[in-house]
Amino acid sequence: MTYNTISPILELQRQRALLQTEYDAEKEEFRRQTEALGMHRKVKRGDAWWPLRTGRTYYNSLNQPCIEVFRTADNEIEHNFEYGKPVVFFRMDAEKQVKNEESLIKENSGASPGGGSDGTAQGNGGSKWAGNAAAKADGSRHISYFRFAATVSYVDGDRMVVALPDAADAAALQSAGGVGVQLSFDETSYRLMFDALDRTMRAKGRLAYLRDLFYSRREPERRAFAPMRFPYLNATQEQAVNEVLRAKDVAIVHGPPGTGKTTTLVEAIHETLLREPQVMVCAQSNMAVDWISEKLLDRGVSVLRIGNPTRVNDKMLSFTYERRFEAHPDYPQLWSIRKAIRDLRAHRRRGDDRWHQRLESLKGRAAEIELRINAELFGEARVIACTLTGAANRLLEGMKFPTLFIDEAAQALEAACWIAIRRAGRVVLAGDHCQLPPTVKSIEALRGGLGRTLMERIVELHPSAVTLLRVQYRMNEAIMRFPSRWFYCGQVESAPEVRHRGILDLDVPLEWIDTSQMGAAEADGNAAEATSYREEFVGESYGRINKAEAELTLATLEAYFARIGRQRLINERIDVGIISPYRAQVQYLRRLVMKRDGLKPLRRSISVNTVDGFQGQERDVILISLVRSNSSGEIGFLRDLRRMNVAITRARMKLIILGDVPTLTRHPFYRKLWQYIEQVKNEE
Repeated sequence: MTYNTISPILELQRQRALLQTEYDAEKEEFRRQTEALGMHRKVKRGDAWWPLRTGRTYYNSLNQPCIEVFRTADNEIEHNFEYGKPVVFFRMDAEKQVKNEESLIKENSGASPGGGSDGTAQGNGGSKWAGNAAAKADGSRHISYFRFAATVSYVDGDRMVVALPDAADAAALQSAGGVGVQLSFDETSYRLMFDALDRTMRAKGRLAYLRDLFYSRREPERRAFAPMRFPYLNATQEQAVNEVLRAKDVAIVHGPPGTGKTTTLVEAIHETLLREPQVMVCAQSNMAVDWISEKLLDRGVSVLRIGNPTRVNDKMLSFTYERRFEAHPDYPQLWSIRKAIRDLRAHRRRGDDRWHQRLESLKGRAAEIELRINAELFGEARVIACTLTGAANRLLEGMKFPTLFIDEAAQALEAACWIAIRRAGRVVLAGDHCQLPPTVKSIEALRGGLGRTLMERIVELHPSAVTLLRVQYRMNEAIMRFPSRWFYCGQVESAPEVRHRGILDLDVPLEWIDTSQMGAAEADGNAAEATSYREEFVGESYGRINKAEAELTLATLEAYFARIGRQRLINERIDVGIISPYRAQVQYLRRLVMKRDGLKPLRRSISVNTVDGFQGQERDVILISLVRSNSSGEIGFLRDLRRMNVAITRARMKLIILGDVPTLTRHPFYRKLWQYIEQVKNEE
């Protein structure tokens, strides 16, 4: 897709229409899956916790009633709960006789919130669903949903804190038996994105200027000054920091894998803060916000994190708004006043004419203290950090920032970027549009261009605003060479210190094990029947699996471990990542890892996850199970080559790919990759 000068308003209207298509599709998919999946499957997918143990209830620093809940089963499953996500609670009772036969869900469907096509929970007073599949999968249980919606406030392993709309809801949960919690459809993010697009279309002043600039080929304005030297950065990193400082409107730091994008961005933020009092730093995900915030803290920059981190430890929590608010000397006084307000509301007496007067007086004192604490917290912070949707938080109401930094900008929908841009005078985007794209579930919206990001738009319209980081510090040269040629026109090179890095002498840095040959080899070896390395389909919403390939993946890892030696693995802390694009394969691989006695002492050094789960990470050894193996050459979303770029470039020293060559090499990318790996093997 090529961008010419177009009407910004028309393009934003088109973006809004595509976002509406995506919203409708995701909402319908959520409703369909909620009806089709039993609770057992939701738990296995990480979308629900059941059963729960409820803990204490309390009011947080935002004066929201909260309840602690603990997962008591399926603890090994990686769940999808994180800060800010909407949830609904349910209870599962012994199956009851339901008179209305229409409320029974037929075979192969599960439990769902009733009362609306949007899938929102209607609770005990609304429709209650039960059915044969629910009885089979969930132990002859009847599922009913509580009437209220809630929001995840904090997650730490198997402990979660959920913010509730009312304190009475906590009492209802604690008194109920068989309680569970599941993810709900996220209306809030869509509402914020729609609102951001509408505001941008109506905008005047600086926001309108940036809008029109980003949709035209008019050159962004720049300052002119001699380049500054940063001895601890390489030449392209140094250039990127200088370009950020020169930019009056927009700058882009394009950081391929291992090129030190975060290091460069942190330095650019630090230098900007020598010239500006405060900046805003955003990213699409909580994890990305945590990462850049932690690096800024290490650089000595004061950060105030709006929202809670995904990795919960004292260092990460120490810069969150809630922790800082609660640690303020005036907070105990504020807490006492808030408690007095709650007590006053709970014990109102008829005919008490002074009740309103006392209530308003207490509320006024509470507001005064809260404003004073906030003024101090925001006044002390040099960086305000949050997700893109978090930029709409009420705490930031009315605030403007000279510069907005958006990290991992290539993973964010354009509409999400505009939520934060309205608070900024200029924008610096960092990321890599050759890695993971935004998640778009609607094929129609994807074809219409919803997956094209603001970063991609600016890269094409304003190449002068882009600085490509060209030196990578992660991978052996042989591993990096292919993605550099395919994705970056051969411009990314390896730093001398990593060019020949490896674990074993005379080892080939990358190899591809052809699973189609494995079955044939077994048959030739007088096996009664060759193992089938064909993929299996395990449910429309659950994905594909290749069990024989999973077994071979771990056998390959064990053989490589044997070559290295167990003691060396432990002493040198060699770490391993096992990647598969398919969630079903990932879960199967995790179960196999837990069962393998030979891997038991080394399990802590082995991570198994999807491509998305490994974004931003690296390991000494990476194994990739590609799963697809069929006679028609279908490879599904493996055609999204940006995912393979991420998977390949996680490896520092050794990359092992397992896949069916005849199936995969019908696609030119995999054919070229196979040929390249064979060439490297022959050269070695």
